[in-house]
Amino acid sequence: MARDIQRINTYEDSRFSQRVLFQHGAFAVDGDPYEAEIVDRNTAVVRGGDPTNYPAVIELFRFYSGHINRFLDQTGRLIQEFPEKNIFHVRLETFQPSQFYIDQEKLAAVKTFIRSPEDIIIPVTPWEGRYISQDGHTRLAAAVELSFDKVYAFISENETVDWIQKFACEAQRRKVFTPFDFIKVSHQAYDDLWNRFCDDFMNQATAAIEGGG
Repeated sequence: MARDIQRINTYEDSRFSQRVLFQHGAFAVDGDPYEAEIVDRNTAVVRGGDPTNYPAVIELFRFYSGHINRFLDQTGRLIQEFPEKNIFHVRLETFQPSQFYIDQEKLAAVKTFIRSPEDIIIPVTPWEGRYISQDGHTRLAAAVELSFDKVYAFISENETVDWIQKFACEAQRRKVFTPFDFIKVSHQAYDDLWNRFCDDFMNQATAAIEGGG
């Protein structure tokens, strides 16, 4: 059983192909490289040293890319298959971001591999007649800069809906109501601002729970 699994969020790591890094399909399991490479609209190929770790890789990968429902090993053997998600169009102004800062360096990298709206599929939560974007905010920022008027989405079911809604409310408090309102900052500023916000936000929420507030 995997002791520790982490998603690789950088676009530079010599252990993985650039395609996998762009797809955010790179992972470290107990420090060893594993990957899930998307090969078509709903299929990914999983690779790594120990096949017993594949289910853990798939579980974390699907948290961010839940529209991928078929997973094969590198020989083409089916590992796991899940019910297919309903994917639908969403106009950009209908998204309520749950994040407000955008890393300009990451945005430039994302724009190098997005060719059409079909390249952008966002996990969402229905909310007040709109959709909260759970992930994929840099791709939404790219859609704005590439003048797309709509992209694709699917309803994501996970246990973090309450937190996502809190983050969406915080985005609105900072006047980020749509992907057109993102605050673009440098890579270093993003690491400082967003990571500090997340740490402070979670610490305050934990303190409120422990204090009965």
